[in-house]
Amino acid sequence: MVTGGARSGKSALAESMASRFSGPRIYIATAEAWDDEMTQRIRLHQDRRGEGWQTIEEPVDLPGALQRSDDGQTVRLVDCLTLWLSNLLAAGDPAPHIRALGDVLRKQRGPVVLVTNELGLGIVPDNALARRFRDEHGWMNQAVAGIADEVWISVSGLPLQLKPQRGTP
Repeated sequence: MVTGGARSGKSALAESMASRFSGPRIYIATAEAWDDEMTQRIRLHQDRRGEGWQTIEEPVDLPGALQRSDDGQTVRLVDCLTLWLSNLLAAGDPAPHIRALGDVLRKQRGPVVLVTNELGLGIVPDNALARRFRDEHGWMNQAVAGIADEVWISVSGLPLQLKPQRGTP
């Protein structure tokens, strides 16, 4: 799992990690291009990745996309859990989907690199929906980090490994 703030370098770090695996690579995109600005963001990600990636666009059924693409050899990069959660929250209660993601991640045979944002470092939002999103996101990140073999954070383009850690407090 790779986390970090906006424009922190987390996607580039995740792409670099996925590229270390030999064999096929799949990019599972959770974003939807609702406007020109988001279309441009998606295009920048595609251009940076370059050739050699198959793309699966899956804004909601991420557990299903991971199950269907798990052949034991193909690395999958999911970018990103934050947008996925936003899509889920717009449709209702995200908790069952997050539990399903955890169940699927525990059963994966092939490598998965997950990108997510770190949202909990700022001020408390001023409205209930934003506070709910921040809270659900924090709980989701904790659940996924608990399952992940490695957790990294990217700050200003610099990677820092959080898990496994060398010692526990």
